[in-house]
Amino acid sequence: MRNALLVVVFVVLTILAVPVVLVSALSGRGNIFLGYGTWMMRVGRRILGIDLAVEGLDRLDRKTPYVFMSNHLSFLDAPLLVQVLDRPVRFIVKRFVFRIPVLGWGMKAAGYVPLDKEGMGQGRKRIARASRMIAEKGHSFLIYPEGTRSADGTLQRFRRGGFFLALDSGAPIVPVSIRGTYELMPRRTWRVRRGPVRIVFHEPIPVSGRTPEEIPGLMERVRSIIAADLA
Repeated sequence: MRNALLVVVFVVLTILAVPVVLVSALSGRGNIFLGYGTWMMRVGRRILGIDLAVEGLDRLDRKTPYVFMSNHLSFLDAPLLVQVLDRPVRFIVKRFVFRIPVLGWGMKAAGYVPLDKEGMGQGRKRIARASRMIAEKGHSFLIYPEGTRSADGTLQRFRRGGFFLALDSGAPIVPVSIRGTYELMPRRTWRVRRGPVRIVFHEPIPVSGRTPEEIPGLMERVRSIIAADLA
């Protein structure tokens, strides 16, 4: 019943989002769309009955842009993260998502960066674009270093792209641990259960002065911090 109600509510809110997207795009103020989207996520969480516990936000500087790196268990991860963060965040997302009516238009207006699968050169261009947004506009980005949702709830191998973004922009990395979303909505299901979720924002890791040769060690450090809170 809760899932059916959520679908109906989100259809209505998505239709109402059309003028929000237009205002956001015409004014060049992407945060308008992000604010509306965050409010939608809060409505959805209340309907689904997800009990959310958050720790570590006091470790963050409100004025500092960060590269947040989280484990990825479920489609619920991003909606829950964006509504608890004390700032709007952008994502690097697969290009096909931009073709989704309303959602894709809003993400484009908000400054989300499309990800192509055309080789390493295209990936570097997207990282460079995101890095400029961090440096010039102070945007924070949320990255899933695993690249995709976990199939069994365990932490997967990390990929390097997000770490290049952090080094290129100089933005500190914030490891983020999420527990509970896999149990509520595992991969290959669209039904959401009621239950608790815990999100922990760990101490930011400075990257200023680091070189690409240090990325493997940095990857292991971030992964170890996230994994320690999931044990």
